[in-house]
Amino acid sequence: MLRKVEDTFEPDRSNWPKNHPDIKYGRIGVLLLNLGTPDGTDYWSMRRYLKEFLSDDRVIEEPKWKWWPILNLIILTVRPGRKGRDYATIWNNERDEGPLKTISRSQSEKLKDRLSDHPQVIVDWAMRYANPTTESRIKALQEAGCERVLLVPLYPQYAAATTATAADHAFRALMKMRWQPAVRVAPAYHDDPVYIDRLAASMTQSLAKLDFEPERIIATFHGMPEKYFAKGDPYHCQCQKTSRLLREKLGWPADRWLTTFQSRFGNDPWLQPYTDKTVERLASEGVKRLALVAPGFSADCLETLEELDGENRHIFEAGGGEKFAYLPALNDSQAGIDVIEAVVRRELSGWI
Repeated sequence: MLRKVEDTFEPDRSNWPKNHPDIKYGRIGVLLLNLGTPDGTDYWSMRRYLKEFLSDDRVIEEPKWKWWPILNLIILTVRPGRKGRDYATIWNNERDEGPLKTISRSQSEKLKDRLSDHPQVIVDWAMRYANPTTESRIKALQEAGCERVLLVPLYPQYAAATTATAADHAFRALMKMRWQPAVRVAPAYHDDPVYIDRLAASMTQSLAKLDFEPERIIATFHGMPEKYFAKGDPYHCQCQKTSRLLREKLGWPADRWLTTFQSRFGNDPWLQPYTDKTVERLASEGVKRLALVAPGFSADCLETLEELDGENRHIFEAGGGEKFAYLPALNDSQAGIDVIEAVVRRELSGWI
């Protein structure tokens, strides 16, 4: 049984060196992990962020000799300016940070309140790319006396380019530590009953606020190259299961519900059908009322606020659509924290 945090153990220090450091112990860390956001919308902040992101072997599975010149001589020359302008449209100017950072901080703080019945648990958050770094927060948890750490990648569906690289980065940080905490990694929760239930309830509330009933609902997920799926990545299957369970929970007719994939990058074929092409097709077929939901995102970010609620809204309306809605992610809502708490409490079993 884990000793309570208030319990003390005072070893015999008589033979210790005078400079022996004080050591904290008895704590358990919970580290929420998400993708990341640039430190600013300016060219150089965007360039640093994109370079770190697009240099990840889990994200771009291309030979270095082929990818390095494309990335450094072409993409990092032109893309930072364009993406910086996109980020500026959704930037949290009050805090001078991206919305993903604002939401992730709030998720961490609210989860801490939910776990107040276990005072030995410390909750923190980190990003795979940019700041706050995973390494800095793991180090902070260890220094605070966390002998055990639960890593919680906030990706409902597993993908090598998200969940796996978050774990990779954490383990690289652990490799530098002389005294490592014991570590667990929470699994994906694409079919977790609490996740499906809270997401369905959130969608129901959002739909009730609209002044129209959608003719179609699109459940859109972040895409990935088809070759990653062919190599055995379970992401596509987990997205399809999430979409099916969500539709069934809502009782929505199958012929009015579509599952699509967004945010493709490069020239290789990605998972299909593509979200933007589907939105364009629906508008051309005479659909006038459309709603989009993104069940793969635990927090709203560029891909939802700018791409879905911005670009796809424009595509639909330009094609003749009249009513469009993006239904927000769970974010730091009560329902959103319900999901994170359920995952964390289950994975802390045996530790608390």
